[in-house]
Amino acid sequence: MYHELRKAGTSAALLSLEAAAASARGGFACVFSTSDEYETALITERRAQGRYGWSYNPWPLVAFAGCALLVTAMAAFFR
Repeated sequence: MYHELRKAGTSAALLSLEAAAASARGGFACVFSTSDEYETALITERRAQGRYGWSYNPWPLVAFAGCALLVTAMAAFFR
């Protein structure tokens, strides 16, 4: 009788382990067949979120104008 209980417990554990393995395998499945599909979907999603929008930053133009003004002033001063 003990042998039958032990065998039943072992088979139940084995079935539980097989179910857990099947569940784990399903979790690792990828919906994309290639990396190109993944990259396209990722970029499309990020564009939809507005991450690739153009933003205006005035500081490079301000720095250029300041340097140009400084060079012009130095050239006029040392003439």
